[in-house]
Amino acid sequence: MSTRQIKLGAVLTGTGGPGHFNTWHDPEVPADSSIDIAWYIDQARQAEEALFDLVFIVDSQFITADSPPHYLNRLEPLTLLSALAVSTRRIGLVATLTTSYNDPFNTARRFASLDLISGGRAGWNVVTSGDAGTAANFSLDQHYDYDTRYGRALEHVRTVQGLWDSYEDDAFPRDRATGVFLDPEKQHRLDHEGEYFSVAGPLNISRSRQGQPVIFQAGDSAQGRDLGAEIAEGVFTHAASLEAGQAFYTDIKARAAAKGRDPEHVLVLPGVSVFVGDTDEEAREIELATQRADGGFEQSLAEFGRAFGWHDFRQYELDAPFPSGVLAYSERSFHTQAKQIVALAESRGLTLRQVVEAVSSPRRTPFVGSPETVADELQRWFELRALDGYNIHVGHPAQFRRLVEEVLPILRERGVLRTEYEGSTLRENLGLPFVENRYTAARRVLEPAR
Repeated sequence: MSTRQIKLGAVLTGTGGPGHFNTWHDPEVPADSSIDIAWYIDQARQAEEALFDLVFIVDSQFITADSPPHYLNRLEPLTLLSALAVSTRRIGLVATLTTSYNDPFNTARRFASLDLISGGRAGWNVVTSGDAGTAANFSLDQHYDYDTRYGRALEHVRTVQGLWDSYEDDAFPRDRATGVFLDPEKQHRLDHEGEYFSVAGPLNISRSRQGQPVIFQAGDSAQGRDLGAEIAEGVFTHAASLEAGQAFYTDIKARAAAKGRDPEHVLVLPGVSVFVGDTDEEAREIELATQRADGGFEQSLAEFGRAFGWHDFRQYELDAPFPSGVLAYSERSFHTQAKQIVALAESRGLTLRQVVEAVSSPRRTPFVGSPETVADELQRWFELRALDGYNIHVGHPAQFRRLVEEVLPILRERGVLRTEYEGSTLRENLGLPFVENRYTAARRVLEPAR
């Protein structure tokens, strides 16, 4: 058996996320699945039966009429995961929550509650919000600039982690004989005074059996990578090719090591889609048919402006050169993605139509083929250190079943995928260490050895 094994997440986007506008047309996908808790419970239980490490709930707080179906009408992630916590036993429960439009105390309390409800299975995906329009939903005239977003994010996370240590693990004797419920010496105020936040504490909830929820992060800019290397135990990303995955993997691990962290405790988990057929040729046909059915040029054009602060590109002539100056609209949005799009247009001299087609048209993806072929490729990327695991996009149910029933057993036979959960907490199953309370650790260091 390999000591290093593939980690698996299941990304649940119900009626269809970006680039998957028509997933809800599938008769196996309830048309209201994004707000149907029974559907989420069923998906989470399927993933748990398949021994996935976690389910991942993405989120944002700004929409337009051009947003994909799942974004238009979906459950709030922490509320949703609390329902999944009492409907599952082992699988991790991870949700996106922005540091730009939440306060640390509320963040800490919500995730600590989920962690206790689930028995230590909570995880927080830290984002800074790329949708600039979110600001108007939170009484602000404009979204934070990049430096402010990432400065707030780091301070937000550190403040939350401090609040999670408000109580040492033995702070509550709950001794009926003596009438002692709390040992006050084991309760700690935070008294944080920073550039962006001022938080006294203590938090009014104790730690779970995994110590603290697992921190994930998503962001590919230089600042995003630095933040991930600083605070993340899992990094959600995208790998367009094996070589790109290896480059990102090497970079994020090196950044973590430079910050004094163990790079093995920073897991790289790119999001991927998988297509399985009886043969490689049939799988490619399924891939192409699915991509064509789920997309469409007009829908892609409408959503194209998201990276540019939802700038409407339908106002331009499609067959004229790609419009100049539009990068400015992305400065407080998904700037890294927008720069890549503009660079593509300029380097090839493409029209707007050609750029939209280039980023949205059907394309061959890596994990497509017969069960054996898909298993080979998933294992190859893993063993060549392009990643530590995969966030599998759960779109069409038939394809997810084929992955679970036909591909994963092959990987288990090869020893690169678990045959049972290692523990009851998300940290145990991901191979991450328990987080000792900082005050307990300090006391242990100061106390003379016995």
